[in-house]
Amino acid sequence: MRDFTFYNPTRVEFGKDKEKQIGAYIAEYGIKKVLLTYGSERIKKDGLFDKVVASLQAQNIEYVELGGIQSNPVLSKVQEGIELAKKEAVDGLLAVGGGSVLDSTKAIAAGALYDGDVWDFFTFKAPIEKALPVFDIMTLAATGSEMNSFAVVTNEETKQKYFIASPFVAPKVSVINPELQSSVSKDYLVYSAVDIIAHSIEGYFTATYHPDLTASYVEANINTVIKTTEKLLANPQDYDARGEFAWAATNALNGITYPGIEGAVSPNHLIEHAISALHNVPHGAGLSVVMPAWMKWFYKENEAQFERFAKNIFGLNSALEGIKALEDWFNKIGSPTRFSQFDIQESDLDAIAQNAYATSGFFGLSEKYTKEKVLEILKLAL
Repeated sequence: MRDFTFYNPTRVEFGKDKEKQIGAYIAEYGIKKVLLTYGSERIKKDGLFDKVVASLQAQNIEYVELGGIQSNPVLSKVQEGIELAKKEAVDGLLAVGGGSVLDSTKAIAAGALYDGDVWDFFTFKAPIEKALPVFDIMTLAATGSEMNSFAVVTNEETKQKYFIASPFVAPKVSVINPELQSSVSKDYLVYSAVDIIAHSIEGYFTATYHPDLTASYVEANINTVIKTTEKLLANPQDYDARGEFAWAATNALNGITYPGIEGAVSPNHLIEHAISALHNVPHGAGLSVVMPAWMKWFYKENEAQFERFAKNIFGLNSALEGIKALEDWFNKIGSPTRFSQFDIQESDLDAIAQNAYATSGFFGLSEKYTKEKVLEILKLAL
């Protein structure tokens, strides 16, 4: 193991009916009024919204709503939320939804205490020095946003999909009740599975040094995702499978799969951000196209680790067999693996490569992932 610092300030409340206690969890922090954020009206139709409001009211916590947050969250909605948070003088935020809702909420939390443009944080023109407390109830598992300090938002005007990273926006308390995720559509279940795997493999394959213990965590996470995804496709109401799937999502990006490694980077997310910024495809779907293509392009730089992946995930021997097995599994569960499935043509790839390269500096990848190299990777997914 190499030197590392591990810090995660988020408390997770996991289990059935935990959402009914959200008011008490928030009250522990002295919060009197929250901005309640969510995506679609689904949480009102299925009764979750009423449960949350009742829990808040039981603790005399006021709320103001901000709904309509979309998948691939956008800057304009964040700005709307900041304006509302300031106008209503809220002292906390509660996100009810998936990663997109929570990512938007984190950005609102930082922007609500900042006099400038919140996009300054995403372009690193200004550091995040404070934020309103964030709480959440997860209704979809995928990004791990419920237990980390990251958030991703797209600027619709500039077509830039950038991220922030600050411990100030890490949730104080995250509620994960697997039952609340049982109504997720088949498409978003498989896209979530892909996203979890993508987060798990970034460091696993790119690190210049990777401890065996940490690699074993990654493999356990991926094996859990594969097993539980197949169980949930057969029976969406399988609570135990849903719970393991949800916890695997959290562990993929809460820091536990990174201790002691060196040199890890995130090229798959760099490239996919460019795809979804320009074409608004679901993030996980974009990743299932990018990952096999990137793996075919990169594997010779760390062939031993790719062989380990093939053996420990699929029981195969060679790097290329393991890559094909993963691509075949994406096809099996119904997640796309070719640009043609998005109606993205070869003529579109140059703009995607340019967008990725323009962002590569924020990922620390501008030297290795030039526009030409990204284009090479993209063409492997035609």
